[in-house]
This record gives sequence, structure tokens and C-alpha cells, in this order.
Amino acid sequence: MIGIISDIHGNYVALSAVLTQLDEMGVSEIICLGDIGGYYCQINECCEELQNRKIFSLMGNHDWYLATGEGCPRSNSANVCLDFQRGVISSANLDWLASLPSEANIYGINIVHGGWRNPIDEYLNPTKKYFSEISGRYFASGHTHVQCNWSGEGKIYCNPGSVGQPRDGDPRTAFAIWDGSLFSLHRIDYDIHCLQQTMMAAGFAPYYYENLDRGRQIGNKIDDLSLIPPIHHDNNQAGKL
Repeated sequence: MIGIISDIHGNYVALSAVLTQLDEMGVSEIICLGDIGGYYCQINECCEELQNRKIFSLMGNHDWYLATGEGCPRSNSANVCLDFQRGVISSANLDWLASLPSEANIYGINIVHGGWRNPIDEYLNPTKKYFSEISGRYFASGHTHVQCNWSGEGKIYCNPGSVGQPRDGDPRTAFAIWDGSLFSLHRIDYDIHCLQQTMMAAGFAPYYYENLDRGRQIGNKIDDLSLIPPIHHDNNQAGKL
């Protein structure tokens, strides 16, 4: 079994909970679909945990912002958090983020952070037409912070959701499992209050972390679930074709 994680966003408390659960489930490997950085204050801890475990990781858009010094064009709140992370991230961890690939094919899965038209910053809406234009059978990406299993026309796609900032109204941290033919989606509780206390100690106002109690974006917006068609969500699995 392969564990699939994404969108950690500097939330080491959630990452630790997920990695412990994956260890207990007996996965053989773990892959990360990007966005290790952004939003929360434990960027070095997250980078170092992934490196120490030799977890294959992609570059997400927030990782790219950190590596390049660019800002997020969509969110002032994201830029405040990025500025904090730029002030605390070690040079070694910044170099590591800058070295990450934007796409890969690993364990038989074609993976990106966003989508296959823009690997780093595409919000993917899976459709038969979209995947008919891409070679391969098994696919996974993150970026939307909303879990999804989809299949059609011989293609199987999974979004594991977000480890560090779920946006679907469920505050539990999210991940997926790949068994070679099926993706399964999983959620577990973690100590949100611990992360919030750490953010407060780092100087952040509640605005930047109160959303975690509600499973929402900063500002308490829930992502539009209609962007992800409700196809093959039964039993949280995308089945064999």
C-alpha cells in the first residue's frame, strides 16, 4: 500500500498525526503531492520530516512562491503567511523546496500538484474529456483541499484532500491510500488546538487559524464542492475498471 498526502501547508501537528496513522496501516511508501509550505508556522518541521523519511515530494504553488520569492496573486492572507515562512525557513529547506519536481510518474500513478495543463497551479475538475487527452490510467493531484475519487473511460483519479487545511467543512486531516488498483480516502482527528496555540505564539491573529476548527479556508469560506463532480464517491473508493 502507498500513502498519498498533499497540502500540508506548514501544519506539522496534522502531518505527524497522518504519518503515525499511515505507519499503523502498514504502508510501504508515502508520496506527497506538494504544498509543504504556506499558511502555518511549522515549515521547517514539515520539510525536515519529509526529508528524513525520504518521502517523494512534488512542488506545489506555495512551495514555488517560497522558492522564487513570488507572491500569491489570489490572497493577501496567503502572502502574510508566506512572508513569515520566508523569515524562518532554513536555507537548506528552501533549497530542498526549490529542487522538487512539478510532476512525476511513480508506483504507476501519474502525479502533479494541480493539474496536467498546469502542474503547479490548476484547480482540477475531472471529466472524461479532460482525461481522454492524457496518457495513462491512474492519476492523483491535490491543490483543491477537497477529497475526490473519480473514474471514467478507463481512467482513475484521486485527490487525497489536505493534510494541513481541509476546506470541505470537515476539520479532520485528510489523506489517501493506493493499493495498486484502488484509491481509498481517509480522515482522522488531530490536535487542532495545539497548532492554533503554536500559531498564536508565533504572533498570528486568530483570523489565520480559527478556520481550522471548521474545516475551511482562512476567512471561513468553504470550497465549492460542485467543482468536483460526485462520481464514484460510494464507499470512498474509485473502483477497478
